[in-house]
Amino acid sequence: MRPLLCCLGLAALLGPSLACPSTCSCSVKKNGRLLAECAYKDLQEVPKGLSSNVTILTLSANRISWLGQGSFAEVPEVQSLWLGYNQIGVVEPGAFALLVHLKNLDLSHNKIADFPWQDLRNLSGLQILKMNNNRLAGLPRDAFRSLKDLRSLWLNDNELTTLADGTFNNLPSLSQLQIFNNPFNCSCKVFWLKKWTENTSVSITKGGSTLCVAPSKLKGRAVTDIPDQHCVAPSVQLTYLSNLDNTVMYDGLTLTLHCSVAGNPPPEIRWKIQTSSRRVEISGPNVARDGNIKQSQERFLVFKNGTMAIPKFSKEDEGIYTCLAVNDVGTRDVSVNVALAGSENPAEDLLRDDPLASHLGGQSCYKGDEMDPSGVGEKLVIVYHIPRESKSRAGGVAPQVHLGTLLLALGIVLCC
Repeated sequence: MRPLLCCLGLAALLGPSLACPSTCSCSVKKNGRLLAECAYKDLQEVPKGLSSNVTILTLSANRISWLGQGSFAEVPEVQSLWLGYNQIGVVEPGAFALLVHLKNLDLSHNKIADFPWQDLRNLSGLQILKMNNNRLAGLPRDAFRSLKDLRSLWLNDNELTTLADGTFNNLPSLSQLQIFNNPFNCSCKVFWLKKWTENTSVSITKGGSTLCVAPSKLKGRAVTDIPDQHCVAPSVQLTYLSNLDNTVMYDGLTLTLHCSVAGNPPPEIRWKIQTSSRRVEISGPNVARDGNIKQSQERFLVFKNGTMAIPKFSKEDEGIYTCLAVNDVGTRDVSVNVALAGSENPAEDLLRDDPLASHLGGQSCYKGDEMDPSGVGEKLVIVYHIPRESKSRAGGVAPQVHLGTLLLALGIVLCC
């Protein structure tokens, strides 16, 4: 009688927690986990009536085509969710966001082209993610950023043509990666992947099948075999020019900076200017061949050859001028901190303050492996000469300003 009572008591205890749809088979595993087995049932949606205590839910090999925000609301404790070999083409945002206990998620062999990657932010305990054999054509750089416990990632047999630099960063537990059988365009945008595979300890399954489909000269070659000379990171040199010695200027100083870049593919030149009153970013030239200004920042004239001119340079224009060289391999930048100072005798005053200063017609600063600890590159001090007689002038006529430009280079010379 006592064994029978014990069995009845256990059944009464577990009975409510084992709510199970008629199309599924539910049981308690030896480790105490609740399994809902609903595979191969010709289901067209996630069944209703599942127990809230289910930790393993198998829905593989059905005809499910859609996952909504509330599809798994009944199983918040689920740890393993198997959805492979369905016809899933639509996954609404929020479908997985509340499954914070999830460790294994299989979405392989479906028709997923768009996925709510933000849902993964809450799944910090996820260890296995299978998204192979879908229609993914791209994914954001930070798609897996929160998955600190992720060990195995399957992305093979999709339609990925490129991957953003850093896609697999911040995955300290990753040990297995599958990305083969994707139509990679081996432009320099995926050159980082070659370098990453050379230095990572992650096992990349069937690495020889991670082949280039384009460009034609690399078609059929492994991504890991992209020639180093095919992609070269940018180098950048910033030159500040002066040919104003012994001249008399009526309209003020025009500061000229020239940015020279190299790399493959040829880098794009961008400028950042930070003064005490404003911050300006200029992407590409704003002066057309006919001399017209194409953008509203007419204060800073940027030409196609990498030259920037700042007419009527004044104290308000003092600040940090940065040239950036950008291509598909990376970004390099170099800065100069420009200051303006007046003196009756600039050469004597400057040399007295700094015996190392000298007359220069131009100077260069480079970007290299050693970062300037100040973060602003070299310092350019333009000392202009105001003749004594001009200081006594009054009235409406603008004084003549005799400019003798001295360049004071402070700090280290940077090169790249």
